[in-house]
Amino acid sequence: MNFLIVIILALPISGTVFSQNIEPDLGGAWKSGEGIIIFSGNFFSYAFFDADSKEFKGTYGGGWHAENNSLVFGMEYNTFDSTLVGRDVSKKYHIEGNKITIDKEEFTRIDDGSPGKLEGAWLFSGRRRNGEIQTRDTRQPRKTMKILSGKRFQWIAYNVETGAFSGTGGGTYTTDGDHYTENIDFFSRDNSRVGASLTFDFEILDGVWHHSGLNSRGEPLYELWSLRK
Repeated sequence: MNFLIVIILALPISGTVFSQNIEPDLGGAWKSGEGIIIFSGNFFSYAFFDADSKEFKGTYGGGWHAENNSLVFGMEYNTFDSTLVGRDVSKKYHIEGNKITIDKEEFTRIDDGSPGKLEGAWLFSGRRRNGEIQTRDTRQPRKTMKILSGKRFQWIAYNVETGAFSGTGGGTYTTDGDHYTENIDFFSRDNSRVGASLTFDFEILDGVWHHSGLNSRGEPLYELWSLRK
């Protein structure tokens, strides 16, 4: 699997047109082979899956920034090599139009962050139980992040201190009024759910995403998600 090599090695390429002080506009989702990477603000997630066989192959992600004509990826989770969690991986890049090359891997932009009513990187920050809101400190090492571009989403559960990975899923999404629909393209825990569509109610209150409905097991949920800074 060539992408395992890409994760660890930074192979220089020529022709990068950005100076070290310019942040490239990467917001949205990009595709390369079996991989789709979502950039939202200063965060990213890269997932590998085979839609035809419903096989989830792996994921990594965390924070990113541009520096010295490179993209610097700060690993918060990595299913291929958990020893990289907490480390920075630097990769040369070149962007032109709707194409970007990172090391020797070429990606095509598949959305630019629009319409993206819920575009952003969100952390699970609470739930409602028995009519009461129970909040969760998003600074703790165990995190659940949901990252959305204009049309795609991925959720990831992980621990930034231990490198442990608990699960992920993702696909495409749409919003219509106060309804939010997820169409599942991959699910690490149970690929029998690939192809399912789930519709939820949502609203943004004081910057917090209130997300309610039935989960993939048909159980009621009411979750709170807060944007990452």
